[in-house]
Amino acid sequence: MRRADTLDNVVPPCYPPFMKYFLSLFLVSISIPFYALADSTPRVGRDAAARHLQRAGSDETSSSSSNDHYLTLHIGKYMNGQAWDWGQSGREDNAGTYSAGVTYRMYEWNSASDLAIRIDFNEYDVGGQKPFKMSLLPMITFPDATSRFPLYFGAGAGLGVFFKQLPAKSPISLDYQLVTGARFFDVFENTGFFLETGMKNSLLLTSSGQFNGVFLTGGAVFTF
Repeated sequence: MRRADTLDNVVPPCYPPFMKYFLSLFLVSISIPFYALADSTPRVGRDAAARHLQRAGSDETSSSSSNDHYLTLHIGKYMNGQAWDWGQSGREDNAGTYSAGVTYRMYEWNSASDLAIRIDFNEYDVGGQKPFKMSLLPMITFPDATSRFPLYFGAGAGLGVFFKQLPAKSPISLDYQLVTGARFFDVFENTGFFLETGMKNSLLLTSSGQFNGVFLTGGAVFTF
C-alpha cells in the first residue's frame, strides 16, 4: 500500500491537503526521540565491558594525577656565599654553611605552575659566629608537577626569622630564592628524589647587612 493511500485513510477529505504533510512531519518528529533512546541503550558483551573499564580507569587516573600533592625533604650546602656589612664591614667570603628544609606543594596554578610553601633552615659563619635562621617562603615552580616533567624552575620570596643572630643586627630578613632542579617521582612506589641548585639571598630589614649565596641541595620527594 502506498504512503499516500495510508494518509488518505487517516486524514478525512474535509481537511485541507497540507494536513497530510503536517501529519507526516509529526509522525517523523515523534519517532526521532525513540530512535535516539534505542541507540543510547547500553550495549552488552565483552567489548562493551572492556571499553567501560578503560574509560573508568582513564578518568580515575586523570582525577588522581590532577589532585597529586608532593612534599620534599632536602638538605644541602652553600657552595659560595658572601656577606656584606654583617659580621664585619665590607665583604666576607664563605659566609654560608648548610641548609635544610621542607617544601610542600599547595595546589596547581593555572594548569601550568605549582604554588608551594618552603620552610628553610640556614646556618651562616660571619664574624666568627654562627647565626641560625628559619625562612618561610611561598614559591612558584614551573612546570607543574602533574606533568611529571623532570626539570623545573622556581622563584620564591618571604621572611626569615633568626633564632641566633649577631648583636645589634636585625632579627628578621627579607629572603628570596631563584632555583632550578631535576626531580624524579615514584622511583620506589610513592618516593622519589631530586637535586636542586640556585641562589638564596637575604637582606636584613632593621639593620645593615645582606647575604648572597649559591647552594646545592638534594633529598626525597613524596607524592600522595
